[in-house]
Amino acid sequence: MKAYGYENPKYSVFLSVAKQLNDCGIVPVLMGSLGLEIVTTKNWDVGDIDIHIPGDSRGWSAPVEEIIYQWEEVKKQLEGLGFSLVDLHEHAFEKGTLRVEFAVIDTLPEFAGIALDDIKQIEDHGIRYRLLNATQYYQLYQASSKDSYRNQKNNQKDFAKIAYLAEHLK
Repeated sequence: MKAYGYENPKYSVFLSVAKQLNDCGIVPVLMGSLGLEIVTTKNWDVGDIDIHIPGDSRGWSAPVEEIIYQWEEVKKQLEGLGFSLVDLHEHAFEKGTLRVEFAVIDTLPEFAGIALDDIKQIEDHGIRYRLLNATQYYQLYQASSKDSYRNQKNNQKDFAKIAYLAEHLK
């Protein structure tokens, strides 16, 4: 399936997940490299599919079972799509080589200064989701580059994204 002339098998997986979430009343936010690829039309070597949904604004400070609202329903929907929960702390599911991770969108205003109401809603084949724009991605990766957890995990990739976005937002 295509969005903005974009085609990637992981995007089709995301749409399948988003449809299930829509059926539960959740409009997810597509984050990470997959979302950035759609916005920039540049290959960012997408690993996992990062999805943010409503949850506790305390983020990682909240008990792991309470971080994401409607967690049991989300888990049920992913399992219905053939995914298995592999990491509760990361809210990560896998199906073969595909990995889908969930996080809380409600931490975004404090973490990166992005107002939730400013995130554009997209509809693709009747499936609703939200997607950051290039400026919002720049803000997000700037904030992420200062995060100690991400520094250990993804910092070089984050800096490459920041440099690209800074150049293209001039």
